[in-house]
Amino acid sequence: MTATASHLDTWTAFLTGKDIPVMRSTVKALDVARKRLHRIGVRDIADIVLKDPLMTLRVLRFVGLRRGKRQEQELANVEHAIIMIGVEPFFHHFARHDIVEDQLKPHPQALLGLLRLVQRARRSARYALDWAAWRQDLNCEEIAAAALMQDIAAMLVHALTPNKAAQLDNLGKTHPQASAAQRERAVLGTTLAELHARLCREWKLSALLASLDDPGCAAQPRVRNVRLARDLAMHAAGGWDDPAIQPALEQDFQAIAALMSIDDATLRLRLGLQPRKAVEPDTPEEPRQAPGQGT
Repeated sequence: MTATASHLDTWTAFLTGKDIPVMRSTVKALDVARKRLHRIGVRDIADIVLKDPLMTLRVLRFVGLRRGKRQEQELANVEHAIIMIGVEPFFHHFARHDIVEDQLKPHPQALLGLLRLVQRARRSARYALDWAAWRQDLNCEEIAAAALMQDIAAMLVHALTPNKAAQLDNLGKTHPQASAAQRERAVLGTTLAELHARLCREWKLSALLASLDDPGCAAQPRVRNVRLARDLAMHAAGGWDDPAIQPALEQDFQAIAALMSIDDATLRLRLGLQPRKAVEPDTPEEPRQAPGQGT
């Protein structure tokens, strides 16, 4: 057994045995929903869950680990998962929540890193859902959920092993020349991509989520939909006008426009941006006449 495989086994066993903490806002929203138990619908609950990548993972892991061996159909859609669980059983199974902000209060560096990941995931999910609907995908919600959870390994490291997250962050500052994979192996003994793939398999998460880092699936439209949403959310995190990220944004725009089969101007309008002004050839200006002059 290689060192990486051994570390993967250790990480998988550790994370499988842990309750996944969720955001404070999620706990508050579910407490309000529980008081309206007989008047709340599945869609209402799903809307709460899908605002929090950790809660989304918690629900889909719960369903995946309880899926029977003969049940081949995966449940990658949160609304469908809640239907399968049932509304009242849902509130029974998820009656207790650890709040991640409370757990990470002694670790502000890890908390800040996690909040950034969550913010990026939410933005990525919005992009992915919009583009999937434009492409008339048959399961837009699955694509949105995959976009929301594509950084689950990093989120779990921040939420459950904040010291490791801080080590990764510090190593990035002291050794910027090292690749992300090299830094992750130095701290975790494996990479976040490898851990992501293992968790997807062990927890029976969606095939789409599992395939995001598979080079053989990179050209698939649904995979591109999710990965491009993450790229754009990451590159635009500091604002649209940062000169340092303009080349990366231009590449993103070209790839997204190709995925959606639209032109650059239409894409920018969908993103709430101004279309680029056409570059006009330089022409000499006609002299302006002073008031009262002319024929």
